[in-house]
This record gives sequence, structure tokens and C-alpha cells, in this order.
Amino acid sequence: MSYQPTTQFSLFPPAVKHLLVINAICFVALMTPGIGEIIFAFFAMFPWERGIGIFPSEPFIFYPWQLVTYMFLHGGIGHIFFNLFALWIFGTAIENTIGTRRFTQYYFLTGIGAGILHFLITGSGVPVIGASGAVFGILLAFGMMFPNRELFLLFIPVPIKAKYFVIIYGAFELFMGVSSLQTGIAHFAHLGGMVVGYFLIKYWRLPTNLY
Repeated sequence: MSYQPTTQFSLFPPAVKHLLVINAICFVALMTPGIGEIIFAFFAMFPWERGIGIFPSEPFIFYPWQLVTYMFLHGGIGHIFFNLFALWIFGTAIENTIGTRRFTQYYFLTGIGAGILHFLITGSGVPVIGASGAVFGILLAFGMMFPNRELFLLFIPVPIKAKYFVIIYGAFELFMGVSSLQTGIAHFAHLGGMVVGYFLIKYWRLPTNLY
């Protein structure tokens, strides 16, 4: 398969821009008393063991659309800020490289795969929300496409190449996942987004080692 890159660089390419706006709207709705509880009950991703439904008649069970909608819900300012900041910083470079259509497909497939792998591996009975799985897929893509680009991070006093950052972060997520620490963070969803992203990049033959 081939990809269709954009013809010019955009600071807010279409997919990233729309994802930022939709996530912000959903966050406001989720934080609204009365409405937020209903949104969480039907659109967060609930474990399949709670029951599987087709029509939205019973809350707190799994519905197929939750594989997508859970990515647009966030539990707090810090949660949504860091996810959307990473989506903008790294996603902009990816969308400008592979094009809006392919980027959109990549984003949703990594997010869906992240949620599925999280429940398959952990068997967790806790519902999941957040775009982290898709964002980690984007982070993996950035590390593969621009492995030698240097990142300047607040918590690391020296610049670090993207490929090393991705490896370190992936190893950290794996450690946190297998250590069974109850951190309230879906570490295997993060890893799932990276795993699905890797196979999509290889299957679609997306460009790598650009810089």
C-alpha cells in the first residue's frame, strides 16, 4: 500500500484540528453535572464481562461504539492537556507526512486496538477513557519516521533523540504494566497503541527514517 503526503506543512492540519476540538467539546460535556454521568455510563469503554449490549438501554455495560467513543473522554485537566498537547506536537508532523486520510485511519485503529489489547491482557474490570492509546501510537510513529529528531523535554535536562525516547517510554510502560502496580493508568492500552501502530506502519509501508 502507498501513502499520500500533504503538499505543504500546516500547523493545525485538518484531522489534528478536528480531534482537538471534538475532544475539548466532549471534555466540557463530561464535566457538566447531570450530562456527564450519562455520557460516561454509555460512552466510556466498559469491560465485556459486565455485559454486551446493542441498543443503549442499560448503562455500565459494553457497547460496540465504546471502542471509539472512549478515546474522546478524559478524567481531568491534566489528563486531557497532556494527551492533546502530544496529539498536536507529534500528530501534526505525522499528518503532514502521510496525509489526513491515512493519519485519521491510523489514529482510530491504534486507539481501538489499544482498548481491545488492554482488556485482553489485563482482564481489568475497570472502565477505560482517554486518547492515550492512540497518542502512544502517534508517538511510536514519530519515533519511527523521525528517529534522529531531537526532543527537548521538561523532565529531561538534555535533548534526546526521538527513537531513544520512544524505546525508554515503551520499556517504562511495559515495566509498569507487568509490575501490577495499581496506578489507575491503563499501561497496556498505551503499549497496545504502540504495537498496533508498528504493524500498521509496516503493513501500509509508511515512510520511516526520514530524519
